[in-house]
Amino acid sequence: MNIITRIFRLFLFLIVAAALPLTATAQQENLFEDNIRYNRPTGQAGVTTFEAPMEDDTPYDGFAVKIGGAFAQQLQGLDHSNAAGNLPEIGRGFNLATANLDLDAQLARGIQLHVRTYLSSRHHPEAWVKGGYLQVDEFPFEGLDAVMENLSIRAGHFMPNYGDAHFRRTDNADAIQNPFIGNNVLDAFTTEVGAEATYMNNGVLLVGGFGGELNPTVMNPDERAPSFHGKLGIDRNLTETVRVRLTGSAYYTKSSAAAHLHSGDRAGSRFYNVVGGGDWSGRIRSGFGDQITSFMINPFVKFGGLELFGTIETVSGSRANLDDGTLNQYAAEAVYRFADNDLFLGVRYNTMDGDLDHSSFGEPANWTDGNTVDRWEISGGWFLTENVLVKGEYATQSYDGFPTGTTRNGAEFDGFMLEGIVSF
Repeated sequence: MNIITRIFRLFLFLIVAAALPLTATAQQENLFEDNIRYNRPTGQAGVTTFEAPMEDDTPYDGFAVKIGGAFAQQLQGLDHSNAAGNLPEIGRGFNLATANLDLDAQLARGIQLHVRTYLSSRHHPEAWVKGGYLQVDEFPFEGLDAVMENLSIRAGHFMPNYGDAHFRRTDNADAIQNPFIGNNVLDAFTTEVGAEATYMNNGVLLVGGFGGELNPTVMNPDERAPSFHGKLGIDRNLTETVRVRLTGSAYYTKSSAAAHLHSGDRAGSRFYNVVGGGDWSGRIRSGFGDQITSFMINPFVKFGGLELFGTIETVSGSRANLDDGTLNQYAAEAVYRFADNDLFLGVRYNTMDGDLDHSSFGEPANWTDGNTVDRWEISGGWFLTENVLVKGEYATQSYDGFPTGTTRNGAEFDGFMLEGIVSF
């Protein structure tokens, strides 16, 4: 257990221990109430929410703390095969349950702290801190209210606001806002130490920020350079039942000791033990560990209960001793929510093609082109309460163009998965 985890656990224990004998006064001091302002909603209330709201009617009543969490459990029934016929047999059964612990603190008017800890995850079964950040939506100074009226600033260790797909993905146990069980084949998610500013006004969205690496270090200064990201978009309600959103995002780093934009999800994949791949089985990790240039476009349309969401992404990059490579990804999903949004049905098609390095599979370090991965997911879900969701899906994924003799040559997997989630 590292020192950061020990300190965080001690900190959490002291908060809880101090609050237990003060139950009668905790409400008066706003401890453990949901009085966190400018916060992206959890549970069902956060569905179709992207950035945290710039306006918030939650009253400020002084210092407040909210402890939240999420839990997820899957029942997996997938089969897999490949051209070589050398994949181990996998059966039907339960996966390791995942759990998150969230700590949010309203430190002052318009200033809050967020910390997320993975209590259990696929890649790290032990508890460890995923990251945290300080968010400023109002300056606690006289005469500067107008500056922050449409502006939000955060700094710390967090996922850069690159693209919109990360708002609809599963973050370890926090799976209640994902209408499917899997994330994208090429999953844009990482955490970096940095800062970011978000401007929203009359449906116009502008984001700009900078960061570093998932595991920052002062070593190898000649190999390191900052990353930069930005987003431009529009998000408007055309009528009471029609909402349209369109964003374009960019991410760039000139050099990195270990870039992780498409390999930074340390929680692991939802499709366990399929077609090799270790903890990220079923996904493609780009291998661009040095230089990265990435663009993503996301259209979103909501018409009554119907949601249409798309991803168009192109990524180019390099790693040590290899020339540049390129990956392209496309995803389209349709979700229909009915019965007061308590029930939903969805379908998603996701495809990726481009240059991959197969050295992680015991082959020489070199790019090979013509690699293609196609996935279909058909899902359905039921919100038993605002904070409890049960969903299931049929998934099928195939691999084409991979070199002869590799694990993923002629590979495919398919089957059903069920998942139960609690998020609060």
